[in-house]
Amino acid sequence: MGEPFYVTTPIYYVNDVPHIGHAYTTLACDVLARFMRLDGRDVYFLTGTDEHGQKVEEAAAAAGIAPKDFVDGNSARFRELAQAMNISNDDFIRTTEQRHYDSVQHLWQRLRERDEIYLGSYAGWYSVRDEAYYTETELQKGPDGEKIAPTGAPVTWMEEPSYFFKLSAWQDRLLAFYDENPDFIGPKSRRNEVISFVSGGLNDLSVSRTSFKWGVPVPDDPDHVMYVWLDALTNYMTGVGYPDTNSDLYSRFWASSLHMVGKDILRFHAVYWPAFLMAAEVTPPRRVFAHGWWTNEGQKISKSTGNVIDPHSLIDTYGLDAVRYFLLREVPFGNDGDFSHTAMINRMNGELANDYGNLAQRVLSMVHKNCEGVVPEPGELTEADREFLDDGVIKLIDGMRKDMERQAFNEILENIWVCIRAANAYVDTQAPWKLRKEDPPRMNTVLYVLAEAIRHLALATLPFMPESSDKLLDQLCIAKDARDFNHWGRDHALAPGTTLPKPEGVFPRFIAPEEDS
Repeated sequence: MGEPFYVTTPIYYVNDVPHIGHAYTTLACDVLARFMRLDGRDVYFLTGTDEHGQKVEEAAAAAGIAPKDFVDGNSARFRELAQAMNISNDDFIRTTEQRHYDSVQHLWQRLRERDEIYLGSYAGWYSVRDEAYYTETELQKGPDGEKIAPTGAPVTWMEEPSYFFKLSAWQDRLLAFYDENPDFIGPKSRRNEVISFVSGGLNDLSVSRTSFKWGVPVPDDPDHVMYVWLDALTNYMTGVGYPDTNSDLYSRFWASSLHMVGKDILRFHAVYWPAFLMAAEVTPPRRVFAHGWWTNEGQKISKSTGNVIDPHSLIDTYGLDAVRYFLLREVPFGNDGDFSHTAMINRMNGELANDYGNLAQRVLSMVHKNCEGVVPEPGELTEADREFLDDGVIKLIDGMRKDMERQAFNEILENIWVCIRAANAYVDTQAPWKLRKEDPPRMNTVLYVLAEAIRHLALATLPFMPESSDKLLDQLCIAKDARDFNHWGRDHALAPGTTLPKPEGVFPRFIAPEEDS
């Protein structure tokens, strides 16, 4: 087996239906998982749903159903989205599962045994929507002068008995951890934010509630349920077998874990989570990466304005692989991005249809027409051939590996498109339609070089657009077990004489449906 790689999505809260933000994060994890598998890594990919907390209890009561029935229905929607997005996760964790209860309660007991938790009483500001506590200095004034959280969520003053985690004692140790592990938080701008927050001082963290019951009971004190974030974060370990640290999954994967999260929940993952783990003498994850938010046609997305983007609708309108491509191509991963239908269509028609799709279609059509539908026999490659194929397309993989470690998806796609544009320029320069009459052996070489380029480009785009890339590889008669990076390079080149099927277009242009008159 190759080097282990463990990637997780955030644990999605089930108080609402999935939206573009959920699709975005899950897609990023899927591309990482697919890429690493193609590169021979031993991969485990976890997603799932966070199903406890006051919000869920209140939403279920409003719906007139039991909390478990409520979360069963909403959790299923996240499974459906994963299926609709062609997500290749290995497990789907639910925090209402018994395995998770066992995991969380074990972690709690370890913290108690190490004197990291104590019983007190909480009095302060709490946001039900954020499931987060805020200090007086963090609060802002709302439009009517009321106190609101930095996220804009309402807060209420709360007083109740509570267990506390000794977070204040971990300030210096967290700062030392960040210094010793400079890649723990990505991108760098988010790392700086976290360090600034921790450097400002940490208060002990309330980690239990008594004012509602829908949660994991505190061991030996059932009047308390665990704070939803201590509960939810532990899912990442539950998914690989914790508390059985000798299990195959845990021993293989935990140390290699990468948590992908939205920037709004970075504090929980980059401050609270490593502190919990170090206090329990558990190794923290290898990396936490926080991506940005999407707007819709320049406007902040919110239910109140009715502009929430439904990923299912996007897929129905534009096709799955086009949506997958756009979401990771449009903006640098880690930055905020804007969804625009115009931008979506421009990417589809310009980059997918005109650049990539047209390249494959015209090259394979020329092979079909001029080479009797078989892979041609190449002659000796010229300097121009080697510069394009060897120094351009084939060397692409080196940069892809480095960029994937940084989660720089849009840079990978841009570099792929540099090669696609170079391929189209090579077609125009070499003009195989002229060579058919003037120099047929040279035409064969040019078409062979182009077919090899398409093979590599299809492998490169396979993590991003698996269905479309597989269709291209089908048209080159590439065996299923040869569709990985172990078959990258000219040592695994197309076999001359291989009969190819009649080519079919893979990336159609988008034509807007006519409006009813």
